[in-house]
Amino acid sequence: MTAFTVALVLVVAAAGLLRWRRPAWYWLAFGVTLAALRVLVRYRSVMDACGLTVPPARWRLALARATNQPIPEPRPPRIRRLRPTRTGLVLRLKLRPGQDVFDIAAASDRLRHSFSMFGVTSREVRSGVVEVRMTGYDVLKRVQMPAETEALPMRVPVALREDGSVHYRDYRAMPHALTLGATESGKSVYQRNLVAGLAPLDVALVGIDCKQGVELFPLARRFSALADSPDTVAELLDALVARMADVYRLIRTQQRITVDVPDAEIAADIWDLPDELRPTPVVVLVDEVAKLALYATKEEEKRRDRIITALVRLAQLGRAAGIYLEICGQRFGSELGKGITMLRAQLTGRTAHRLNDETSANMAFGDIAPDAVLAAIQIPAELRGLAIAGDASGGWHRIRAPHTSLRQAVNLCNRYADRTPDLPELAPFRPTTGTATELVPSAKASPATA
Repeated sequence: MTAFTVALVLVVAAAGLLRWRRPAWYWLAFGVTLAALRVLVRYRSVMDACGLTVPPARWRLALARATNQPIPEPRPPRIRRLRPTRTGLVLRLKLRPGQDVFDIAAASDRLRHSFSMFGVTSREVRSGVVEVRMTGYDVLKRVQMPAETEALPMRVPVALREDGSVHYRDYRAMPHALTLGATESGKSVYQRNLVAGLAPLDVALVGIDCKQGVELFPLARRFSALADSPDTVAELLDALVARMADVYRLIRTQQRITVDVPDAEIAADIWDLPDELRPTPVVVLVDEVAKLALYATKEEEKRRDRIITALVRLAQLGRAAGIYLEICGQRFGSELGKGITMLRAQLTGRTAHRLNDETSANMAFGDIAPDAVLAAIQIPAELRGLAIAGDASGGWHRIRAPHTSLRQAVNLCNRYADRTPDLPELAPFRPTTGTATELVPSAKASPATA
């Protein structure tokens, strides 16, 4: 009996230590089993308390009266599947007649308390079927990306969502995106993760960094073109517009519009072209858009209009030509001048790190996801890297990118420097990097995002 007591105490102590120091390990070792049992045992009573049950069918009531049986209890949604994950549980429910997915969403906080989980989110899989994702611990406190992610063309894993799933930057689904964030909010780390994810792919990276290149020029070995002054930026964007026109001419000559060609095989963008003819896709990263939009003299105003006009053209027409925009800044409002609102309307993806005022949050989400505005201004200053990601569908998520130091990003870009395409249109803007440098071992990444 004494040995059993000692062993039990040791197990409880180990569980408590893991829960404090390594919540992910605790969840996989103990938490997932306890949580699954808790959900199954409490399910009917919790659903009844949360108002997520429906009265029994009339025929069941009539049958009970006819056979002198007890009145059937109200029925909760039927559990179709309970699946454990590395961060929580996934519960798939079949709704009863008269129930709606918004009923589940409205009861998320009550379900979280009742099942003793850290977070609960829901989404509709199809009509009448809802997927409820429960997280067992704060997955955004110490971000750990899964070892394996879904590999698709032009789809990069960049962060972790609050429900434990991976947040991808899918350029074919959302060609252009806007990233906002105040100073020291984690915007630069998010951008490094983006470059690190794009580095192994067959894609040309174009950087625009008017802060003397301090953010993007260390990664120059993986960039096909870089610009660090407004004058160079104007010429670079003109070259991209010219490339876009050439790609459209190529698509037009290869459309294969004949009677015997099915509609699905008629070329309308670069992804419909044969592999040997497909131009290399280009991702344009703009580090600070305000540096391009502000001016002080008439000459600078002309240059500014030229830059913004080129960006608007690329945002409106660049998708089919395989040119994608990633625009970053601290603010992105109408005070930056004419054309800015038109440019923002073309940026489907929106990511906002900590912002200093509600007006900046409205610039990011006011026109696509008003519910995300309040969440964006409530990000605490000590949680650098925490962000709100939304899109034109109105949905939004809390995300956090894993910490990637500048040295780690540089090492990745150096490792994949041989994949940097040499585009003739961008040759004058190719950065001079000299000879290859040896990879420097990077310090162990901090679990918190900087």
